[in-house]
Amino acid sequence: MVSTAALVRPLIVASLAAVLAFAPAQAQQVITVTTTTVSWTYADDDGGGGGAEDGAVADETAGLLDDAALAEGTDLGGARRYAPAAGLAARGHARARFGPFEVVDAATVRMAGDVDSATPREFAAMLAAYPGLRRLEMVDCPGSLDEAANLTLARAIRRQGMETVVPAGGSVRSGAVELWLAGVKRSAAADAEFGVHSWADEDGREARDYPASDPVHAEYLGYYREMGMDDASARAFYAMTNATPFDAVTYLTRDDMARYVALN
Repeated sequence: MVSTAALVRPLIVASLAAVLAFAPAQAQQVITVTTTTVSWTYADDDGGGGGAEDGAVADETAGLLDDAALAEGTDLGGARRYAPAAGLAARGHARARFGPFEVVDAATVRMAGDVDSATPREFAAMLAAYPGLRRLEMVDCPGSLDEAANLTLARAIRRQGMETVVPAGGSVRSGAVELWLAGVKRSAAADAEFGVHSWADEDGREARDYPASDPVHAEYLGYYREMGMDDASARAFYAMTNATPFDAVTYLTRDDMARYVALN
């Protein structure tokens, strides 16, 4: 069901001080990023926002470092991040398919599509059949319809020791950026694109609508640190993504992403 036109908000570039009051000292770092911002009308999906399914979930409060206590009771089941693509990449020959995943060979899997509540189970089934997979090529990944499932999947990627790659012409957007960050090694082609924006809950409230002390922020900050960012980079990256409203997207380059995380 397509949401009302009221969900398409005017594009604004919010200052970092207004976005959760996180890391104002990193404002200059974000301002220097060269970006392109577009907006769209979001089409709601009745299957989104349901939380990860039983049997394929990890402890979502694990690994939150010094934010563990703050994160108690966090519920991301209703959060969603989704940047629609004009069209998914054409799929070539694959040994097997598991949801958005296509096994290319014994070590390589391609991903094209979004993450929903079933995706962690599909990933687990794929690893059971192909335990040697170590390279995840993210071809065209629009984002997540279920943030809890997305973070569960991201941690599963990290546990598997996978390298995440955005190949030439590849695009990862919205919640898929978290998946790319999960790689034990990360790489991207020179023309790879990364689309970021704020998350939104099932009531349409965005990150900036929650107070800075809300546990939901600790979940994201903890995740970024878990994936190798230092505290300053985690806060700067989180603030930068949330400066773009949910119904818009800011595109970053490989070099922009290298300001926050190490690339291989």
